[in-house]
Formats: sequence, C-alpha cells, structure tokens
Amino acid sequence: MSKILFKQYAPFAVLLILAILALFIPLLPNFDEGKYSAPDIAFVLIAAALVFLMTPGLAFFYGGMVHRKNVLSTMIKSMVAAGVITVLWTVVGFSLAFGQSIHGLIGNPKTFLFFQGVNSGPAWGTIPLSLFAVFQLMFAIITPGLVVGAVAERIKFTSYILFIVLFAIFVYSPLAHWTWHPEGMLFKMGVLDFAGGTVVHISAGMAALAGALVLKRRKSHLEHKEVPPANIPYVLIGTGLLWFGWFGFNAGSALGANALAVSAFITTNTAAGAAGLSWMFFDVARGKKPSVLGFCIGAVVGLVAITPGAGFVSIPSSIFIGVFAAVVSNLVVSWKQKTSLDDTLDVFPCHGVGGIVGMLLTGVFATKTVNAAGADGLLYGNPEFFFTQLKGAFIVIVFSFVVSFAIFKIINLVQPIRVSAEEEEEGLDASQHDEKYSQGTLIVAGQEVPNL
Repeated sequence: MSKILFKQYAPFAVLLILAILALFIPLLPNFDEGKYSAPDIAFVLIAAALVFLMTPGLAFFYGGMVHRKNVLSTMIKSMVAAGVITVLWTVVGFSLAFGQSIHGLIGNPKTFLFFQGVNSGPAWGTIPLSLFAVFQLMFAIITPGLVVGAVAERIKFTSYILFIVLFAIFVYSPLAHWTWHPEGMLFKMGVLDFAGGTVVHISAGMAALAGALVLKRRKSHLEHKEVPPANIPYVLIGTGLLWFGWFGFNAGSALGANALAVSAFITTNTAAGAAGLSWMFFDVARGKKPSVLGFCIGAVVGLVAITPGAGFVSIPSSIFIGVFAAVVSNLVVSWKQKTSLDDTLDVFPCHGVGGIVGMLLTGVFATKTVNAAGADGLLYGNPEFFFTQLKGAFIVIVFSFVVSFAIFKIINLVQPIRVSAEEEEEGLDASQHDEKYSQGTLIVAGQEVPNL
C-alpha cells in the first residue's frame, strides 16, 4: 500500500518542492536592451514560437497514424513534454547544456540554476542569453516527443514521464553541450550540426530503437495484424505544422535576421519538398500507389536530413539531400518490416537514419561559400571534414543508444514500463487516461459513416 501511495503522490510532491524552492531564488536585473539587435530579437522570438508549434504538429502527425483506441494517449505524450521539459530546463537543463563547461562533457548545473542570471547574462551573439535559452528550450521539448512514435500503444504514461526526465538529463543535455557549447567535445572536434541532426534526431532515433527493443512487440505486431491509421487528415495537418515550424527550427538557428537564415529557410523547404516527392515516387516505382502517408513521411524525413546542414549547404545540394535521404529511409522501413523490431511509427528509420544521412551529407556538401564559419566538405576537396562528421555521428549513435537503453531498463526496474495485456487490448486512451477519442458519426444514405 505504501508503495502505491508513493507512486501516486511522488510526481506532484516533486513539482511542489520545486515550486517552493523557486521562491527563494534571488532576483537579478533584466538585460540592457541597448546591447542587442532588436530585429534579431524579434526574429528569434518568432522562430522559438514556430519551433514550439512543431510539438502539437508532432502530436497530430503521430496521433493520426496509431490505432483509434490509442490516439489521445499518443498525442498527450508529445504535448506533456512541453510541461515536463519547461520546468526541468528552467531548473537545471539549460545549465547542463550551456552552463560553464566541465571538461567539455557537461555544463555545471549551478551556472543557471532555476534560470538564475539568465535574464542578466552575457549576450549570445546579438540576442540576450535568456532568448537563446528559450529558443533552445523548444528543441529540448520536441526531442523526447519524437521517441513516442516508437513505443506508442504499449508504454505506461507514468513510465514515459520518467523517461522524459532521465533522457533530458543524461542524453539530450550532454549532447547539446558537446555539439553547441563552444567548449563542447564535438564542437572542438570540428563537428558541424546547424540545427540538431545529432542532438535532436540521431539521439531520438537511437532512443526509439532502444525503447522498441526493451518494450518488445505489441500483440498486433506478433499476430501480424495491420493497424489502420486512426485519422490520415490528422497526419496531413501534423505534417503541415511540422513543415511550417521547421522554418523556425532551421532558419532560427542562424540566431539572427540575416542572409544565413534566408539560406537555411530555403534549403529546409527545398529538401522537404524533394523528399516528399522522392518517397512517393519511389513507392510508385516499386509498384505501389502514391499515398498521402508516403508523401507526408517523406517530407518529414527530408526535414530531418537537412537539419544538420541547413546553414552549411547550398540550395541545389538540398534537393539531392532530400531525395537521397527519403530513398534510404524508405528502404530501411521496408527492411524493418521484415524483422521482429516493433518500432510502431518508424522513428528509427525516419529520424535516426535520416539524421545520420543528413550528418554525413553535410560532410559531403558543406561549403564555406554558404557559411564562412562552417567548413568545406568532401565535394569541395576536404575529405577530413567528412570523416570528422562520420566520427561525430558514430559517437552520438553509440552514446544515445547505450544510455537510452539503460534508462529504459532502469525504469522497468522501478515499475513495469509496459502496460498489461488487458490494458493494451482495451487501448491506452481508456486504460491510462480514462478518456476516449471519438470523431462522431454522420448518417449518409441511411448508413453511419465516420465524421472526419
């Protein structure tokens, strides 16, 4: 009984303790507006809002593809990350990612504890440190949400909340520090990741693979039952929101209203369009019909693949990156379907593999003509940079998978990470949240039909 009561009250108790501790944090004056560029501040504020929009976009994208009885449970897992990560990032996450570096491995958690000193901190380029912190928060929110697609329809909600916390502390924050902090290990190696190919997509893709292995296969997967998507229009809406928000994700990573942001905006859009067509036409070439899901999934893969190189590669190169990444991910999805791996919504083939392809192609197509602060890639006579990207990707792959696998195993020791067979059969909307997704009905020609 005491164990049950502890699990029942622990989450609220932790939140209450943090809220009380926050009252004792000393206040410091706000930044001096005269030190910064007002246009850049406005631009990054808008970009941060666009990146946040990707989270409900992801909820629609994933929610539309799962079984009808698991729509709400899938969508809330994306959205709840906004709450969990916001509090965690404010308390200690930003410090771990961008605080004073400890040997290039992690930030000192005391640096910006409870965001202390962020409002009066030094500039990050032409914008206040506090704005940079909020912009980075939006990246931290969506990353664990990506993992949802791999473990959908069988993970306990409370276990997923615990995963978000541990993933953010032990996977996301170290990777952000390594990649984007000036003293970070990968940064000093010369690895380039403009907007999160390693930090966001490879880390989420490898965590998704680890989660699928630990949680094992759904009953429907074991029985080779086809799970019909609950609402394909949701997937279309989600794709549109993700595509729209990704302009903030990539162009905003220029951290200023400048020519680099324009270039990143265009490469992002170009790669997405090319990849959506590539996935759909490749399916047609293999004897399938052009599908709504195919174009949507392909477009997202293109967005993933262009993310690390958006501010380093040319616009023409982004067409190749989108087309190539979509074909590779499509083939990996086909291979995965022949195995026993139950990655519900193909997060590993799309985000993990897409991120890896994007990182390596950045090593091929990057050019200082686009970004003087970047590097010339293999195509421009610099094979050394390609191998730097390869080493960086390999380090992130191994680290993300091993630590994420350990996190899932540890959670399973604390409490069963997977719902019971009865709860899985009932659906997680009802068993985890006591709610049900309903589209209502229409009467057409005397017949009840779904009201989409």
